[in-house]
Amino acid sequence: MSRLIASFFGTGLILRRIRGRDIGSGTVGSLFALAAAIAVEPLGVAWQAGLLIATCLACLLSVRSIAVTDGDPGWVVIDEAAGTFLATLGLGLVPALVGWAVFRLADIFKIPGVAWAESELPGAVGVLADDLMAGLYGLAAGLLTTALL
Repeated sequence: MSRLIASFFGTGLILRRIRGRDIGSGTVGSLFALAAAIAVEPLGVAWQAGLLIATCLACLLSVRSIAVTDGDPGWVVIDEAAGTFLATLGLGLVPALVGWAVFRLADIFKIPGVAWAESELPGAVGVLADDLMAGLYGLAAGLLTTALL
């Protein structure tokens, strides 16, 4: 069950199945999370926040044993789902897309704060924290986009 949740219901395993490698699985998993975030958006920010909190808790619980032995394997993408839910929190469609794009760039390129969280925080907390830091960058970009529209 932990593997199913950690892979965000199998989305983190898609590229391994197709190409035999996990590279890019975070983006695939976060695209599925983006679809979920857009689907939940009409229900309001409370539902979005609930989805974010539930995903963070599921990440911490499902990844804790994996992180001890394997660190942050590429197929573990529930952390990217949490980052996506943070990057799109309370945003409409266009700002959410901008927030998601900035989140992915911040996560991929490990910009300041993201790199620190990944390298300095232990276990499941570190696995999750770098994506939440990247999600904050995405949310800021999405909020800026909202202000400019």
